[in-house]
Amino acid sequence: MPTSTRTQAKTKSKTEPKRMSDEAVKAKTGKNWKEWFAIIDKAGGRKMTHQEIVAFLRTKHKVKDWWQQMVTVTYEQARGKRVKHQPPKGFQVSGNKTINVPIATLYKAWLTEGSRRPWLPHSDITIRKSMLNKSIRLTWADGKTHVDVNFYEKGDDKSQINLEHNKLPSAREANRMKAYWARALTKLKEEIEE
Repeated sequence: MPTSTRTQAKTKSKTEPKRMSDEAVKAKTGKNWKEWFAIIDKAGGRKMTHQEIVAFLRTKHKVKDWWQQMVTVTYEQARGKRVKHQPPKGFQVSGNKTINVPIATLYKAWLTEGSRRPWLPHSDITIRKSMLNKSIRLTWADGKTHVDVNFYEKGDDKSQINLEHNKLPSAREANRMKAYWARALTKLKEEIEE
């Protein structure tokens, strides 16, 4: 491969989000990405809203629910209408960590400001809803964004935490919070594992 082509390939892979393979999308929808992009372009997709593209796929092409979203989001990313981490309303990031403690211990580490303070730098949050040892729904310190935290038992003394931080206002803030949560979950693991 010539140097200029190699450089373009490297640049492209860094700037474009990874997408599902042509083979996988064709197996489930009957068309590959190039075909879908051409169909949506022809229908005026560059000027359509997210909801309009989804409705077009559902009504005109009978695409199943999950695939309506997958094809629409991938099209929007390919056409520059959406960037990585950007759902229809704001941006979203996720994080997870497996920690060698019982699920009750992991859950309690999130429950109060005092239990969060050692590992979560901005613990001024509001718990909107919680289910014992299963989930916690938070309003973040900014009062605008939400964090959904789910807990999973992985054995007697091992648990997993998965979280999503939603409604972030920009790609820059999404990237900042992605790094923030990676650090916070690492600190949580260090604090509560014995």
